[in-house]
Amino acid sequence: MKKIIMTGGGTAGHVTPNIALMPSLKEAGYEISYIGSYNGIEKKLIEDRGIPYYGISSGKLRRYFAWKNFSDPFRIIKGYGQAVHLMRKIKPDVVFSKGGFVSVPVVLAAKLCNVPAIIHESDITPGLANKLAIPGARKVCCNFPETLKYLPADKAVLTGSPIRRELFGGDPSKAISYCNFPDHNKPVLLIIGGSLGSKAINEAVRKILPELLEHFYVIHLCGKGNLDEQLKGVLGYSQFEYANAELTDMFALADLVISRAGANSICELLALHKPNILIPLSAAASRGDQILNARSFEKQGFSCVLEEESLTDQLLLDTIRKVYDSREQYIQAMSQSGQMDSIGTIMKLIEDVSK
Repeated sequence: MKKIIMTGGGTAGHVTPNIALMPSLKEAGYEISYIGSYNGIEKKLIEDRGIPYYGISSGKLRRYFAWKNFSDPFRIIKGYGQAVHLMRKIKPDVVFSKGGFVSVPVVLAAKLCNVPAIIHESDITPGLANKLAIPGARKVCCNFPETLKYLPADKAVLTGSPIRRELFGGDPSKAISYCNFPDHNKPVLLIIGGSLGSKAINEAVRKILPELLEHFYVIHLCGKGNLDEQLKGVLGYSQFEYANAELTDMFALADLVISRAGANSICELLALHKPNILIPLSAAASRGDQILNARSFEKQGFSCVLEEESLTDQLLLDTIRKVYDSREQYIQAMSQSGQMDSIGTIMKLIEDVSK
């Protein structure tokens, strides 16, 4: 039996593509181990699936001044030593990395131990963690054609993002039950603000809620600590801090989605052919990758984009009406996208480098 070490963490976006690959890896006979941080979001997500999990020390290399910049390099060096030890203990045939700073020492340890590594970059421009790891990788997968120019030509492979199989098997009736909707006589608007939520999106949605409820049922994933107690029990409005397994059913029920523009999230919307409005993280709050992702999807006719800096409740309401009225155009564009068999392409790469 071949062995693979998977790595990636820090956000769910650095874990879910790994999870999407796991069924195919198991079917191909791979024994899977996972290396992540001690207490990152990836730990529970992976352990819940019964995969052996190994935590290592990790730190973040920032492009700005922070006191942790003085201590984190030592954490990374410690993590590198731990990763080397695990490589020699597990003896994998291949490493697959989804990025995040915990993955850097793992990929570099693989190089030291002569284990081939494959990296997946979700965004249009590579993040700092993947930039540091690319020299240790055999191949670098990416989601967008625009990304190829930023990667070494002999390593870059356009694969798209692995999508979880279960995402296609949602049950709308279950979502109606979760949300306590009285029936399915109105279209459903699903709002996803990310694991921490978005203050700007949450406030704009709640200001126009009476107008929305005239035409839609609303599912609002508002982020940890962002539930509005005054809105509990409002007929047709269902708010959650986040959704796990239930999200598959919510997607199946949704007619229109408002979302951040993380690469994995928007690739799921594309795969499901869900008309959507993207509100990317602002450049002030990020390195601007979500803006680039969103604009690429808008250019291809898959999405409508609103900048967070210009977001108002009236603009959001008008855009929701416009996109819903034009939903068939978005569905047609997505259905004609020629979406790649991401899992099949990545599995072939894994098989090729692990021979």
